Amino acid sequence: MLVLRLLLVLSALIIVLSGGAYVFTRKQSYLRFAWQVARFVIVMLLAFGVLFLLERYVLIAWRVLL
Repeated sequence: MLVLRLLLVLSALIIVLSGGAYVFTRKQSYLRFAWQVARFVIVMLLAFGVLFLLERYVLIAWRVLL
């Protein structure tokens, strides 16, 4: 969970700084980078969620059936 929190804090900081850089420079590359970071974070959160559900329900249910 510590890794997940660190990922969220760092990605939020990167997105805010990229948004601020876009406001000052008006370069579209900063917005693209912020969007790529946001997509990466969403994919990582989905992966962690699937792994959590797998551990929580599937593996425990497998032990009960055996």
